[in-house]
Amino acid sequence: MTTLKNSVQLIGHLGADPKNFTFEDGNSKASFSMATSDAYKDKNGERKESTQWHNVVAFRQTAKIVTDYLHKGSEVAIQGKLTHNSYEDKEGIKRYFTEVVANEILMLDKKN
Repeated sequence: MTTLKNSVQLIGHLGADPKNFTFEDGNSKASFSMATSDAYKDKNGERKESTQWHNVVAFRQTAKIVTDYLHKGSEVAIQGKLTHNSYEDKEGIKRYFTEVVANEILMLDKKN
Protein backbone atom coordinates (compact mmCIF):
# COMPACT_ATOMS: atom_id res chain seq x y z
CA MET A 1 0.00 0.00 0.00
CA THR A 2 2.97 2.33 -0.27
CA THR A 3 1.61 3.66 -3.57
CA LEU A 4 -1.40 5.07 -1.72
CA LYS A 5 0.69 7.36 0.47
CA ASN A 6 0.15 10.98 -0.50
CA SER A 7 -1.62 10.17 -3.76
CA VAL A 8 -4.17 12.49 -5.38
CA GLN A 9 -6.36 11.85 -8.41
CA LEU A 10 -8.64 14.59 -9.75
CA ILE A 11 -10.83 15.15 -12.78
CA GLY A 12 -11.89 18.70 -13.53
CA HIS A 13 -11.55 21.81 -15.67
CA LEU A 14 -8.84 24.46 -15.77
CA GLY A 15 -9.95 27.79 -14.35
CA ALA A 16 -7.42 29.84 -16.36
CA ASP A 17 -4.69 29.38 -18.95
CA PRO A 18 -1.59 27.74 -17.42
CA LYS A 19 1.29 30.00 -16.40
CA ASN A 20 4.75 28.85 -17.44
CA PHE A 21 8.07 29.62 -15.76
CA THR A 22 11.52 28.55 -16.99
CA PHE A 23 14.32 28.17 -14.46
CA GLU A 24 17.95 29.14 -15.10
CA ASP A 25 18.89 25.47 -15.60
CA GLY A 26 16.35 25.16 -18.45
CA ASN A 27 13.74 23.17 -16.52
CA SER A 28 10.21 24.53 -16.54
CA LYS A 29 7.22 24.75 -14.24
CA ALA A 30 3.58 25.19 -15.24
CA SER A 31 0.90 26.21 -12.75
CA PHE A 32 -2.85 26.37 -13.09
CA SER A 33 -6.05 26.28 -11.08
CA MET A 34 -8.45 23.39 -11.49
CA ALA A 35 -12.10 23.06 -10.46
CA THR A 36 -13.68 19.79 -9.41
CA SER A 37 -17.41 19.46 -8.77
CA ASP A 38 -19.63 17.07 -6.84
CA ALA A 39 -23.39 16.83 -7.13
CA TYR A 40 -25.64 15.72 -4.29
CA LYS A 41 -29.22 16.02 -3.08
CA ASP A 42 -29.95 18.08 0.02
CA LYS A 43 -32.41 17.06 2.75
CA ASN A 44 -35.29 18.43 0.63
CA GLY A 45 -34.28 16.30 -2.36
CA GLU A 46 -33.01 19.29 -4.36
CA ARG A 47 -29.92 18.78 -6.50
CA LYS A 48 -26.94 20.83 -5.28
CA GLU A 49 -23.45 21.20 -6.68
CA SER A 50 -20.29 21.83 -4.73
CA THR A 51 -17.15 23.08 -6.49
CA GLN A 52 -13.64 22.90 -5.05
CA TRP A 53 -10.63 24.77 -6.48
CA HIS A 54 -7.14 23.25 -6.51
CA ASN A 55 -3.75 24.80 -7.27
CA VAL A 56 -1.79 22.45 -9.53
CA VAL A 57 1.86 22.55 -10.64
CA ALA A 58 3.74 20.41 -13.14
CA PHE A 59 7.46 20.26 -13.89
CA ARG A 60 9.77 19.46 -16.81
CA GLN A 61 8.14 17.59 -19.73
CA THR A 62 4.73 17.51 -18.04
CA ALA A 63 4.92 21.32 -17.73
CA LYS A 64 5.66 21.62 -21.45
CA ILE A 65 2.62 19.49 -22.33
CA VAL A 66 0.42 21.55 -20.01
CA THR A 67 1.62 24.81 -21.52
CA ASP A 68 1.40 23.61 -25.13
CA TYR A 69 -1.98 21.85 -25.07
CA LEU A 70 -4.14 23.04 -22.18
CA HIS A 71 -6.12 26.25 -21.78
CA LYS A 72 -8.92 27.69 -19.68
CA GLY A 73 -11.84 25.24 -19.64
CA SER A 74 -9.80 22.17 -20.68
CA GLU A 75 -11.00 18.99 -18.98
CA VAL A 76 -8.17 16.90 -17.51
CA ALA A 77 -7.49 14.00 -15.19
CA ILE A 78 -4.40 14.36 -13.04
CA GLN A 79 -2.49 12.06 -10.74
CA GLY A 80 -0.01 13.51 -8.30
CA LYS A 81 0.73 14.33 -4.68
CA LEU A 82 -0.11 17.07 -2.18
CA THR A 83 2.55 19.51 -1.03
CA HIS A 84 2.31 22.19 1.65
CA ASN A 85 4.61 25.22 1.47
CA SER A 86 4.98 28.65 2.98
CA TYR A 87 6.47 32.02 2.15
CA GLU A 88 6.81 35.40 3.79
CA ASP A 89 4.81 38.20 2.16
CA LYS A 90 5.88 41.85 1.77
CA GLU A 91 4.56 42.69 5.23
CA GLY A 92 6.59 39.88 6.81
CA ILE A 93 3.56 37.65 7.43
CA LYS A 94 4.08 33.93 6.88
CA ARG A 95 1.56 32.57 4.35
CA TYR A 96 0.80 28.90 3.77
CA PHE A 97 -0.51 27.20 0.64
CA THR A 98 -1.24 23.72 -0.66
CA GLU A 99 -0.56 22.53 -4.21
CA VAL A 100 -1.04 19.33 -6.15
CA VAL A 101 2.18 18.35 -7.92
CA ALA A 102 1.00 16.57 -11.07
CA ASN A 103 2.99 13.51 -12.16
CA GLU A 104 0.60 12.45 -14.92
CA ILE A 105 -1.98 14.41 -16.90
CA LEU A 106 -4.62 12.95 -19.20
CA MET A 107 -6.41 15.34 -21.55
CA LEU A 108 -10.13 14.50 -21.64
CA ASP A 109 -11.41 17.04 -24.18
CA LYS A 110 -12.84 15.52 -27.32
CA LYS A 111 -10.98 16.25 -30.55
CA ASN A 112 -12.78 18.42 -33.10
